[in-house]
Order: sequence, then structure tokens, then C-alpha cells
Amino acid sequence: MAELQLREKEIFETLKKISKLDFVVIGGYAVNAYTLPRFSVDCDIAVKDDDGLEKIKNELGKLGYKEAKADEELPYSGNFKRFEKEIKPDFSVSFDILTKEVSDRQTNSKFSAGWIFENSQLRNLRGKTINEELKLRIINPEALFVMKMLSCRKTDIRDIFLLITEIKNKIWVKEEINMRFSFKDRLEKVKKEITSKQFIDGLQGVFGIIDSKIFERNAKLILNL
Repeated sequence: MAELQLREKEIFETLKKISKLDFVVIGGYAVNAYTLPRFSVDCDIAVKDDDGLEKIKNELGKLGYKEAKADEELPYSGNFKRFEKEIKPDFSVSFDILTKEVSDRQTNSKFSAGWIFENSQLRNLRGKTINEELKLRIINPEALFVMKMLSCRKTDIRDIFLLITEIKNKIWVKEEINMRFSFKDRLEKVKKEITSKQFIDGLQGVFGIIDSKIFERNAKLILNL
């Protein structure tokens, strides 16, 4: 089994075993609920409080996960913990658990766990390399769009480029971003990236071939935000 498939299979098996606990899937895996599925190297979940963290920590421990040092390149800061499981020598999977709130490193914007749970619902999560679906509480597309637009890394911009077709309430999105940072600033950064020559290659490297008409439609939706 290819390494990417092996990692994703382990993450899905773990999510299945902790699915009855109280958490919301955010980050890259949440994107898969709304767009062409892409592969993520880890799974990000948010919990309401320390009790929620402890319950998931205990379950992960039973499954062979151990607390590990968090990657400094993560888009998050604040109250989060990483748990890793080695599935073969020098090859591991990880879960990042964010407790009480999510803080964005780029803008210092904060999202309370209450906000994340309020803006989430049960949805189907699809795999990229495995033919599986799980019903889990996943952050809504508008809220996910807000979080990713504030972070605005290249990987986030690729995600929001495909998420744009799921955004029904653009006014809410703009208001939520402006409450935390400058929407105009973030939009300019996104526009600069998606109009660059290398953007489509990076997008297709992650999501696969994108039809030119779909690319043009999504670019127009972003530019007209």
C-alpha cells in the first residue's frame, strides 16, 4: 500500500473509533467534505474544553498515539496538542487537537470553540486515496473559508479557490474576516496568488486536473468577492 494511502487509511480508522466523542473536523480534511478530495498530512480537530481534550487523548492513547512536539510551521498557535502514531519505521500519522479556541499565526485572529461548533454540522467526509466515507461534525464551508482566508498560505488559497462555489453568504464571510483583520488585505493577497502563472500547476498538483471552464469560473467568483 502506498504511503499516502496508508496514512489516510489510519486517519480514517482513527476518526471512526473516536467519532462518538465531541469534536469538529477543521483544516484540510474538512475541505474534502465540500470539494474534490485532497490529501492532508495530518488531521485537525477542535474541542470545546479540557475535558473534551482528555477524552480524545485517552482514546488516541489506546490506539497507539503519543503526544509529540507540534510543528512550528503549523498555521495555528495557542492551546493545541499534537498526537502521533508511527505506523512503520520513520512514517507516522498525526492529529492536532485545538482546545477552547483556534488562533491563527498569520493574523493573530482567534476563533472560539463555541464559534466553530456553532458553525458546523454533520457531513460526509470523503477519502482521497481510499474509497471510504465517514459522517462527522465538520466546520461549515463559510466558516472554513473565513479561517483559511485569514491564514492565506498557498495551501489555504488553493483550498478557498475550490471552496468558493460553496459560499452562499458572502456578506457574512466578509463581516467575519473584517471583525478580525482587513478583508481587503487578505483578498489582495489571494488575487495576487491565483493570477500568478504557477497557481494552476500547484492547484492541479494537489487536486488533480481542473477543467479550464471550472478554473475560469472559480477565478471569476474569487475576483468578484
